[in-house]
Amino acid sequence: MAQHLDLEEQEQLDQLKHFWNKWGTPITGALLVVVGSFAAWNGYQYWQARQATQAAALADAVTVAVEGRQLDRVGLALADLQSSYAGTEQASQAGLMAAKAWADGAEWDKAKGALAWVAEHGNDSGLQAVARLRLAGVLIEQKNLDAALQQLTASFPSEFAAAAADRRGDVYAMQDKKTEAVAEYEKAYKAFDNQIDYRRLVEFKLNALGVQVQAEATAAKVKL
Repeated sequence: MAQHLDLEEQEQLDQLKHFWNKWGTPITGALLVVVGSFAAWNGYQYWQARQATQAAALADAVTVAVEGRQLDRVGLALADLQSSYAGTEQASQAGLMAAKAWADGAEWDKAKGALAWVAEHGNDSGLQAVARLRLAGVLIEQKNLDAALQQLTASFPSEFAAAAADRRGDVYAMQDKKTEAVAEYEKAYKAFDNQIDYRRLVEFKLNALGVQVQAEATAAKVKL
């Protein structure tokens, strides 16, 4: 009986050896891939967390410099943040903050540089749109109307379409292109929600150009 069991165990052992000789290498390779992928994922998660922490520290440095009106230090902190952590949201937000501080100090070229960086390198389409709109405002301030219009003809997310149209209307109005200005202001007026106060400003701009939008709206209702 014992010999029978020994023969049976030997047969099972031989089958196991045969199986491992045939499939051992693929199984080992698959396990290595799984373990390696897990380690790589954990490493990537750690790297992301570390990047976010370091980027946040530099973004805080920009904030402190802005609040202290230390505009030279703003530039240094922002340069470090953008060079080392360009792909982070903090870099874009800090760029917008720095640009506002420089614009408030009438340092238009620095503001323009910060906004251009966010518009080109920002990792969020909304922040890029905000940067482009503000950049157009700086260019308008510098009377560089063609460059401002070039920024405003870029593609904008739908939620920024009204603001972009309004700003294009401003540029055309400054260029004495009344027809184009009215067309853009009308786009903006129709796109803005009627609960938004800024819509009244667009209406005022249209009125200044001889277009009475409220009267037109009333006439349209009468026709209906």
